Amino acid sequence: MTQRFPARTVLSATLVASLALLAAGAASAQTAGTLLVRAGATQIKPNVDSSDLTAPAMVGSKADIRASSRLSGGLSYMVTDHLSVDVPLALPFKHEIDGAGAIAGVGKIGEVRAAPMTVLGQYRFLEPGSAFRPYAGAGLSYVKFYKARGTATLTALSGGTPANPTTLTVESKFAPSLQLGATFLVDAHWVVDATVLRTFLKTRTTLSTGQTLDATLDPTTVSLSVGYAF
Repeated sequence: MTQRFPARTVLSATLVASLALLAAGAASAQTAGTLLVRAGATQIKPNVDSSDLTAPAMVGSKADIRASSRLSGGLSYMVTDHLSVDVPLALPFKHEIDGAGAIAGVGKIGEVRAAPMTVLGQYRFLEPGSAFRPYAGAGLSYVKFYKARGTATLTALSGGTPANPTTLTVESKFAPSLQLGATFLVDAHWVVDATVLRTFLKTRTTLSTGQTLDATLDPTTVSLSVGYAF
């Protein structure tokens, strides 16, 4: 005789099996050997502490740097269930440089492009299948500054002329970085990732007139992205 099961029992068993499969898949999204690829947006906001521009210049002439936002992404590889290696990626950032201190009212005096390259080691808390998984990271950044340009305002302030405008260069530097973030599981493969990174960066800007300006930048980087785990 064929045994028949109530439809409700069959439905319940199917639902339990489906949830079990989903949980197993979710766990694999952040287990050892998983590669997480993500894409989103990033903003870098320098926290500038500028020295005075060296003579000849108005006493107290300083600089400030505006925030910049770009499309971004990154790769995270799970070495173990809790340890991962992360490489953030982004289009180059373009930062405008403004006068500050004694020259705070002059506006834009230059601009520079920045291409930060960072490698981080991360520790991910809780278990791989957790819907919310915070993490902390630390690593090293190399910030490449290029295509620095001065404005006519900078030329006037530094003693240049229209025929011989003032140019500038910004030194590229290595700097340590610290990170806090969290990953939110959407399903077995898709995640949402949010992170804040602080880089402890100092650099020097040199003008073609021979003047220099040292600055602590210590930028804060905020990123939000959607990722897929392989």
